[in-house]
Amino acid sequence: MKSHLIKDVGAKLMNRGHRAILAISGGRLLSAPFGMPTVELHTVGRKSGLPRSCYLTSPVHDGERIVLVASKGGDDRHPDWYRNLQATPDAEIVIEGVTRRVTARTATPAEKAELWPRIVASYRGYADYQKRTERDVPVVICENR
Repeated sequence: MKSHLIKDVGAKLMNRGHRAILAISGGRLLSAPFGMPTVELHTVGRKSGLPRSCYLTSPVHDGERIVLVASKGGDDRHPDWYRNLQATPDAEIVIEGVTRRVTARTATPAEKAELWPRIVASYRGYADYQKRTERDVPVVICENR
């Protein structure tokens, strides 16, 4: 349990730091870590009902969809943002300065099989995250509403 607390606090601090660096730099720094665009995801908390936001990266995106990976760095638990989307799939995403209203869903096994090579080609770390955990790391497809 203590290791989960440390990981969760570390993730929250990293997200706050990312937010601060983006704000201070006017979006110039950390806007595309590992070559993937930063995505600001706005969800509704599944327990609180309050607005929540976090920064992620999108290894695959186009005009119709934005793909997110619920890896949580290989943790054995799903990230909170993913569980929030499961409860309330309607969300907002800010990518490259454009706000999109989206509906999120977990990719089917066939969709994940098609997307996974592209995801790993964008950032090999995702393959390592999958190896660290026994859970199947969900791929989330966010489609324009």
